[in-house]
Amino acid sequence: METASESTARAVRAHVLRMTSSGRSSHVGSALSCADVLAVLYTGVLRVDPADPRWPDRDRFVMSKGHAGAALYAVLAERGFFDEAVLHRHYQNGSYLSGHVSHVGIPGVEFSTGSLGHGLPVGAGMAWRARQTGRPWRTYVLLGDGECDEGSVWEAAMFAGHHELAGLVAVVDWNNMQSLGTCEETLRLEPFADKWRSFGWDVAEVDGHDHGALTGALDVPRGAEPGKPRCVLARTVKGKGVSFMENRVLWHYRPPSAEELERALEEVGAR
Repeated sequence: METASESTARAVRAHVLRMTSSGRSSHVGSALSCADVLAVLYTGVLRVDPADPRWPDRDRFVMSKGHAGAALYAVLAERGFFDEAVLHRHYQNGSYLSGHVSHVGIPGVEFSTGSLGHGLPVGAGMAWRARQTGRPWRTYVLLGDGECDEGSVWEAAMFAGHHELAGLVAVVDWNNMQSLGTCEETLRLEPFADKWRSFGWDVAEVDGHDHGALTGALDVPRGAEPGKPRCVLARTVKGKGVSFMENRVLWHYRPPSAEELERALEEVGAR
């Protein structure tokens, strides 16, 4: 039987396909690769309240790979932060659902992102604030693997490790592709896990499409006591769920045509 998170991931993928096709926007492959991570976070891990998006003790989530914003908008709509009907306006003139993540006028979005490398520094600051004020929230940041080419990511990693920000979880959508090629071809990441550990982080490597494994790795204890921040290296597939998009860098920028949309929706089992 399909779990709540699996059903949500399927719905997110369908929304993303429709949104990128109708708006002629980019990054469908990036959004599909992180759909499972977002579904697990928003159905069983994050302590948030759609009826009170600014609840002071909510867990914080920052979508650092802001170019995959369609997936975040989709999961927020599925969770009830705003009406799903709004999604069809994504990336169109006059819409507040911009191609890269914006918090302006969108309940549930903590921080506008798009320029890569900003999310983890902001998330570290949020986690530090929780420590300083004795508040119970946890902070989650979703990064792209190509984004980890940015030096600001490692400055924030050093800060969080030094201050033992146990309430901070960095999730890397490790699909091994970035804008123009593979990560290995562009700028080698390995030994990736060891790099995070050397900065004082606890590291979990998981299948980023296995909902049980993701839940176990992501659901860290609440509280402000010092300890290691956690990095979850989620092994994913770019374009996951659509056979002709999987592991193809073409879909970092190209939106699906009407015909491709129908084929893709059938493959993801759109409801």
